[in-house]
Amino acid sequence: MLARQIMSSPVVTVTPETPVKRAAGLLTEHGFTALPVVDTRQRLVGIVTEADLVRDRVPGDARSRGAPAPQPPSTVGAVMSTPAVSMDGHADLSKLVAALLDEGFRAMPIVEGKRLVGIVTRRDVVRALSRDDTAIARDVRRRLMIYGGPDRWTVEVDDGVVTIVDEYDDPTDRHVATLLAESVPGVVRADTRYREGAE
Repeated sequence: MLARQIMSSPVVTVTPETPVKRAAGLLTEHGFTALPVVDTRQRLVGIVTEADLVRDRVPGDARSRGAPAPQPPSTVGAVMSTPAVSMDGHADLSKLVAALLDEGFRAMPIVEGKRLVGIVTRRDVVRALSRDDTAIARDVRRRLMIYGGPDRWTVEVDDGVVTIVDEYDDPTDRHVATLLAESVPGVVRADTRYREGAE
């Protein structure tokens, strides 16, 4: 499965000049945890997260502080993380998920060159994994029909695990069928086997 297959697009973005308060409002309004920061040509220049927006914005108790609280940064450009880590839309989703988990990211901007084209969040991954088995089976059958014709394959899906039974004993076709099935959002594993005695 590729990142572009589950990415959200178009993306809600901000610019370095966006006020911090406006960015916080967008996060709240959409239920996001991060926003890509782009320039006027939609090139990714950074990312601003919930943590970036709250850092240094909650003053301590004035009685124990002594001096007045310093003026907090007012624009996204002053608080964003840069450069932003991003991936290409053709990145394997397993690598993207590994980056999200290993680095503690909640979102991964998707780019073509430097231009932002989408974003994949942990929620997008969970949504793909939660797809109904019936919908997954339908999508797998559709892809297999295009590759090998109708009525050749038997497809069953149980909890995202796809079992494909092939009418013909062709290892190359079984390999291709497995790859096609594993490219369907929601598939966690695919196993293709030959139906003994079918030929």
